Amino acid sequence: MSKDMFEELKAEVRDAGLLKRVPIRGSVEMIAALVSMFFIYYIVFHWNSIDVNPLYKSIAVGLFMSLVFTRAVFISHDILHTQYFKNKSLSFKLSYPFAAIILSNSSSWWDFKHNINHHTWCNIVEKDVDINAMDGAFTHRPGKKPWLQKTKYLVFWGAMFFMYPAFIVQSYNFVIKRKKWGELALMLLHWPIIWGPIFYLLPFFDAAVIYLTLNFTLSPWLAFGFITNHLGCEVFDKEEGDKLSWMELQMRTSRSLSGGAFVHWFYGGLNTQIEHHLFPKAPRFNLLKIQKMTKAYAKKHKLKYFETSPLEAYVQINHALKPY
Repeated sequence: MSKDMFEELKAEVRDAGLLKRVPIRGSVEMIAALVSMFFIYYIVFHWNSIDVNPLYKSIAVGLFMSLVFTRAVFISHDILHTQYFKNKSLSFKLSYPFAAIILSNSSSWWDFKHNINHHTWCNIVEKDVDINAMDGAFTHRPGKKPWLQKTKYLVFWGAMFFMYPAFIVQSYNFVIKRKKWGELALMLLHWPIIWGPIFYLLPFFDAAVIYLTLNFTLSPWLAFGFITNHLGCEVFDKEEGDKLSWMELQMRTSRSLSGGAFVHWFYGGLNTQIEHHLFPKAPRFNLLKIQKMTKAYAKKHKLKYFETSPLEAYVQINHALKPY
């Protein structure tokens, strides 16, 4: 697959105006997320005046916070890809309220791990940290840990419920090792700003239910979205990957998911994973349109386009885990 082929597709997408940044639409989404957080605080401050069973209230608030936190993940992901604003420095600063404050995650960690390594070396064993999860179980060079071989399904699928705390731990490790003290300070503000009012104003049991509901819904929502992107797709050594063109590497190592607008919203645009990897700066709001063009282009040139339903993706991932 030649470089010219990608340039031809890119020209079509660019001419359709689908690579233009969306500062207004992006700003609306950012403001909506922040307003939603203030709505949560409003509920907390008026907790006793809301005549609903405290347990039901706590679960409902936890679920709503999970929704807001999930959108914060997708917003910070898109901002750091400079989908909203072209200026990288500005984008980093705008990501902090969502990554550092709302999520207690590091923008620097995500940019290094995801934008630099993963997008450049997608499913390259020596470079892409993500593909080496589970002792390389999803690569052609897996390790040989007896305990993991026996418990691989329990460990892998069980880990889906702990992705958010894992992100926090990895974020803190990164900023401390890199001595990014300013970002660390912002991440630490997450606890008094987000959880301080909840645990100070509410009965401990109600606050704890909110916290647990958030953590055990946010993690699987994110995890079950992220794993469909590349696990169970083709994997290459660096030497093999270097022989592939940009377009071929991204298309052969990525999986897109079928479905309409709801699937696109639920997965935060990551369901159009092939398109996101071909055009990482293309706004999430345009990816369904880009997907139609990419699929038509692939069909025209008889290129493989890997797309499944969400359920099929999970079956394929589980099947890919079997040989370990």
